[in-house]
Amino acid sequence: MSTQPLTILHAPAAKTPFNPFPAATDLEAHLRRAVRGEVRFDQGTRALYATDASNYRQIPIGLVLPLDSADIEATLAACREFNAPVLARGAATSLAGQCCNTAVILDFSKYMRRVLAVDPESRTARVEPGVVLDRVREAAEEHELTFAPDPATHSRCTLGGMIGNNSCGTHSLLGGKTVDNIESLDILLYDGTRMTVGPTSEEQLEAIIAGGGRQGEIYAGLKKIRDQYATLIRERFPRIPRRVSGYNLDELLPEQGFNVARALVGSEGTCVTILEAKLRLVKSPQFRRLVGIGFSDAFIAADNVPLVLEHHPIALEGFDGLLVEFMQRKNLATEEVRLLPNGKGYLLAELGADSAEEADAQAQALAAAALEFVARPSVRLYTEQEARKVWFVRESALGATAFVPGEPVGWEGWEDAAVAPQKLGEYLRAICTLMQEYGYRSPMYGHFGHGCVHLRINFDFKSERGIAIYREFVDRATDLVVSLGGSISGEHGDGQSRGALLEKMFGAELMEAFREFKRLWDPLGRMNPGKLIDAYQPHDYLRLNTSHAPMQTSTHFHFASDGGSFEQAALRCVGVGACRKEEAGTMCPSYMATKEEKHSTRGRAHLLWEMMQGDVVRDGWRSEEVREALDLCLACKACKTECPVNVDMATYKAEFLAHHYEGRLRPLGAYAFGFVDKGARLASLAPGIANFMASWPLTSRLAKAALHIHPNRTLPSFSSQTFRKRSKTLKQPPQPRGDVLLWADTFNNYLHSDTAVAAHKVLVDAGFRVHVLQQHVCCGRPLYDFGLLDSAKKYLLKTLDALAPYAEMPVVVLEPSCATVFRDELMNLLPNDPRAAGLRDRTYLLSQFLVKHAPEYKPPAIDGTILVQGHCHHQAVMKMTDEVQLLRSTGADVQLLDSGCCGMAGPFGFEKDKYEVSQTLAERVLLPAVRGAKAGTLVVADGFSCREQVAQNSETRALHLAEVLARGL
Repeated sequence: MSTQPLTILHAPAAKTPFNPFPAATDLEAHLRRAVRGEVRFDQGTRALYATDASNYRQIPIGLVLPLDSADIEATLAACREFNAPVLARGAATSLAGQCCNTAVILDFSKYMRRVLAVDPESRTARVEPGVVLDRVREAAEEHELTFAPDPATHSRCTLGGMIGNNSCGTHSLLGGKTVDNIESLDILLYDGTRMTVGPTSEEQLEAIIAGGGRQGEIYAGLKKIRDQYATLIRERFPRIPRRVSGYNLDELLPEQGFNVARALVGSEGTCVTILEAKLRLVKSPQFRRLVGIGFSDAFIAADNVPLVLEHHPIALEGFDGLLVEFMQRKNLATEEVRLLPNGKGYLLAELGADSAEEADAQAQALAAAALEFVARPSVRLYTEQEARKVWFVRESALGATAFVPGEPVGWEGWEDAAVAPQKLGEYLRAICTLMQEYGYRSPMYGHFGHGCVHLRINFDFKSERGIAIYREFVDRATDLVVSLGGSISGEHGDGQSRGALLEKMFGAELMEAFREFKRLWDPLGRMNPGKLIDAYQPHDYLRLNTSHAPMQTSTHFHFASDGGSFEQAALRCVGVGACRKEEAGTMCPSYMATKEEKHSTRGRAHLLWEMMQGDVVRDGWRSEEVREALDLCLACKACKTECPVNVDMATYKAEFLAHHYEGRLRPLGAYAFGFVDKGARLASLAPGIANFMASWPLTSRLAKAALHIHPNRTLPSFSSQTFRKRSKTLKQPPQPRGDVLLWADTFNNYLHSDTAVAAHKVLVDAGFRVHVLQQHVCCGRPLYDFGLLDSAKKYLLKTLDALAPYAEMPVVVLEPSCATVFRDELMNLLPNDPRAAGLRDRTYLLSQFLVKHAPEYKPPAIDGTILVQGHCHHQAVMKMTDEVQLLRSTGADVQLLDSGCCGMAGPFGFEKDKYEVSQTLAERVLLPAVRGAKAGTLVVADGFSCREQVAQNSETRALHLAEVLARGL
């Protein structure tokens, strides 16, 4: 670090994120009259949209969710009347602060999300700005075409956001940046002018200028910029694959065809609003092969990038050994990293072709050539299945760099600079030396083939000196990149992180050209002000800053991974929005159903953080905005593993509800469902009467009304005899190989006792003496759904006492959600009870127990198909590997559905106001698969809720694994 006094543009004081807009109430009323979509100016919404995936936070004026272009025009007309700034926003996965501002936010992602047309002959597609990239790629792939740029956020980023940022991604080697793939744009200006822009011949340019009007004025101004600054543009714009910084004035040059659409790409919403885009599609190689190359370090890997590029890969990614070390420390992708070649610096080169033979030949040629490199790397060629696993390692990079045990927290702020690939090794050595000088460090990963590398550096944003040091570092890092002819942004845009640094890269004259460009489109400066051009300083409006003073509170859970801090747990969300994906995995089911930011894991985490901050969401634990956002959380636990940074919203929800209702009565249903074990125990005394009362129309209607249960739901029936009672007469093996305790959970003891009996038989058949607790003990799983955590702790203590005589015995749990209480919540609530870790470590699901303790066990042969619905908790905490392995050993065709949450989730699917969401989730994959299954297909679902969802929506009876394995016993 420099020994000279820190010199920055102004003191690193924390600017307030509030810039009051006095006319907000009148503007809101005007918008509600003019817009057919949704208008929200409430405090919860403003808090929800106050940040993106960056370090910054600014409270917006309000939010508009437009239905169509007419709504956008109406919104801008209203904003003009009140002189309100406007910010167009997609999935808000931006890392440079360009998606947060004191403005009226236009969120296109809920309604304006269509692929309008795909033309395979012209290789183009027309899309609305809110469409998700993967939907475009899926439509294009039907014609063996693709949209080449594919950021890591491809499952949720929108085309409007990609155009705003000039996004790139892994396969930019195949087709370039977003700017290279835009044919035309339909745009709207703040002043209401609407036009379609694209490439413009000289004749067309002169005709437009001669036509006058607003368009003629703009084009005349653009021509003036081109003519005045052409020489400077050619001299100062870096000629590298990943120059993303600044406005694309180079697209106005004659050799680029005066392409106004492409000049606007990467303008980050500071000039125009995009209504529709025409995209260029490229041929998608249908056969792909992956080659892994390992070097002694990442610097040498970078040095060898030009040699690999000679083989024309369609993707060339790289990362260092520190990234792999962090993955291992976080227990992330532990199996997958074993597939990497030997080394401490890695290149992953993907080759693509039209035939398998050609792709194989390309991969083999690269592998052979790599073995002859002077660096003598190790090389691996991957099968298609292995390639998916290795790509998972690369895609897990962000998660690996965030919240690493024993490491300071890393942040964006200098994370995507780019240089020519030939200079990448030189840049990496220099930037690492600079980081070491400041006491910083970060893994390195990214798009080595285009010279763009990502970092997540341990900046200190909480102290004045730390912020000043950060500001000095980015100044010097900018100087370094510029000295190498690079771009300070190679993918994520300038926004606020880099906007004020652009003059170092382009010089004063070109900065004036940028201002002229901005003024042509937005003379009033109302479009996303303070970003990219005339930008706020990188240390303004930091989310964390010297005045950050979150609410201090005690918690029920211990949050050991977050230093015991609930505020730190909520801060864990880095905003990349993996919870906004729609088509695969489980996270986040409520977002999949509603497409609402507040129903995503990210949205809820942001609101919880805002609650702890207390200046927008001011009611603390009593906040109704937070309670409403959490209300549709199904507590599926998917975010605990699918979220790149392991946000655990199920735990956060339980903690919040415990405080929210502290000293107050909850709704009646919370007690009825939360203490369902007590009700079930009572019903077991006279199950016939209980079942009659639940099914008789009058009493059924009364019960449903009292408990707020949807009329379409059927109340489950109780078994005529509990499993505990039935277990007394079940046979034991004559010569047991060992002992096991079969946990009699509430659902399989009182309601589905046949399932527990089947499990007992299977364990005996496998040679084990089976023990069953005869006293009433419950893990308390339903209590967490309602925040009844004091009772939950009592239930766990009672459980530990009851299991004391069996302290060395494995415990097999049939209900996945009960197993996760012992595997997850138990240690978080009772970390200091020495018995807790023991129970956690010896708790198994049936499949896990058989695979580990009876590896020679052979299940019955099954000829046919088995559809498997994995319980959310099973998939999140324990994985489905053993279950699928056991079922496949029957000889059946086993299909594990990528169906996510079934939508029932304990009491969730029964509740009247959640029924629609529950059904939407069930109809996404599960129910169509069940209805479409051929006769004789078995449906396996270990979760009681999953089986109920199937039973209440079809004629099919889903089975527990135990019932399948017990066939013939």
